[in-house]
Amino acid sequence: MISFDKFCLSLKRLEELHEYRHRQDSYLAHHLQEALAESVIHRFKTCYDCLWKVLKRYLDEELAVPNAPNSPKGVFRLADHNNLLSSQIEQWIRYANTRIATSHDCDGETVEACIALLSHFIDDAIGLYATLSGMPWEYYEPSISLRSNIGVFRSCSERTSWECQYGSTDRR
Repeated sequence: MISFDKFCLSLKRLEELHEYRHRQDSYLAHHLQEALAESVIHRFKTCYDCLWKVLKRYLDEELAVPNAPNSPKGVFRLADHNNLLSSQIEQWIRYANTRIATSHDCDGETVEACIALLSHFIDDAIGLYATLSGMPWEYYEPSISLRSNIGVFRSCSERTSWECQYGSTDRR
């Protein structure tokens, strides 16, 4: 069984930070806007890397696709061939090119192009998660313990009423 934990956690953190940046951008000083944009791009790169690796594992283990490529673009093409992607393959190649561009050059133009693409990437990543896992993207709650720093996906119906109301199991 494929674990989606790292992918889900990285996507949730990207989603949160992107939303925060969108709300705060006009209120922050220029240097803080830049720092926040850099953080969002870092989250994008982490999420993108988790996404294509989970997708490759899914192709290997769940669909038993022989000789799945070891590169993101090849994995996306194969996923498109297997009808796993909700958007056109060209959009996924655009994500791959953006990931590459942000690794080599993070000038203002590259940053803005990446930021402009993020809402679509987040939506497509959520759609891909739903397709691969068979679960809706309802709620993702990080479960921190001494042994693990990985989150656990749980819908509200799987949580206690206290958790749903207060967002925590801590009743202090």
